[in-house]
Amino acid sequence: MDTNYILSKKTKQVFLSISVIGILLIALSFLFENPESKQVWMNVLLNNLYFLFLSLFGVLFIALHKIAHSGWHVSLKRIPEALSTFLPYSAALMFLLIFGMHDLYHWSHHDLHDPIIEGKSAYLNLPFFFIRMAVYFTGWIGLSYLLRKNSASQDLSNDYKFHKQGRILAALFMAFFAVTSSTMSWDWIMSVDPHWFSTLFGWFVFIGLFVSGVAAFILIIALLKAQGYLNFVNKEHLHDLGKYLFGFSIFWMYLWFFQYMLIWYSHIPEETIYFAQRLHGFPILFFTILILNFLFPFLALMTRNSKRNIKWLAMVAAVVLIGQWLNIYLMLSPGIMGETAKIGLIEIGSACLYLGGFLFVVLNALSKKPLLCKNDPFLEESFHYET
Repeated sequence: MDTNYILSKKTKQVFLSISVIGILLIALSFLFENPESKQVWMNVLLNNLYFLFLSLFGVLFIALHKIAHSGWHVSLKRIPEALSTFLPYSAALMFLLIFGMHDLYHWSHHDLHDPIIEGKSAYLNLPFFFIRMAVYFTGWIGLSYLLRKNSASQDLSNDYKFHKQGRILAALFMAFFAVTSSTMSWDWIMSVDPHWFSTLFGWFVFIGLFVSGVAAFILIIALLKAQGYLNFVNKEHLHDLGKYLFGFSIFWMYLWFFQYMLIWYSHIPEETIYFAQRLHGFPILFFTILILNFLFPFLALMTRNSKRNIKWLAMVAAVVLIGQWLNIYLMLSPGIMGETAKIGLIEIGSACLYLGGFLFVVLNALSKKPLLCKNDPFLEESFHYET
């Protein structure tokens, strides 16, 4: 039952092919589309954030369920642990932004003479920006490493102290993440439009992170089950993940709407420019995102049986993942590219390049340990879980 996942040569070739296709598409974009430097850096930021969010979800999922004394998730714990191993790569890729700051962030220029941005200069300045980034990644990577190390120690011993230590580490991560999930969204996404702000923005970014993470979790389970692994994962486990995807897609819609609603209700018309730019400049994309992230999963997962069918659940998860990538794209591209923003070869190629690398790192990490953790006090509960 504790069989190791074997990352076959064929699977590695598939991941390599995805990345190679990405590189070819990027090369073709330079030949035929001649992208601007800010478009190149926008794609680096977009995909850095997207795959960072999937990785952060892995740590969040483990920490959240540990402090809640959850038992149902224990037999699935190896997958979020593997997701979290991409965090060091995300850190390295994010620090590359030091070379593209002037293309991405208007506030990073020194000769602005803009009183609004100058009023925010104590927070929006390059040294403090990268100090905060270093703090974020140090905390996330350090605590995720300690949680994985704690899990590995528990595999070797049935001493209850490891479970208690894991809960302490989980609580520390949740406290750190509660603050940094908002501040990183202000730093990396909201400051693209430095004249605008939203008190709900941190929550909106967080819920997108959670929904996309659940969707990635479901797809990895579907992949492993298709290869004959995870026989101990039953329909009850799938049902709970399906409820997560269904419920938090609705919550995403709630925040999507009320982020504007509060601006309107508070009579702050100057803050509506963010929404006007995206609605009137990119109407098809604006409503496509609403359909992919809310309407489709809402209708597709409304029944109980739809949440218990792994193939159907995986299809819905794939749609949501595409929708959340587009959601981050719409948060970034109008502020960086303006009306010239469009999804072309470089956007698709960059996403493929990152996807191939991300899948290799995560599934390679998954193959390093048995798929089933040992000695967790809630393991039996997870085996016999019923909703």
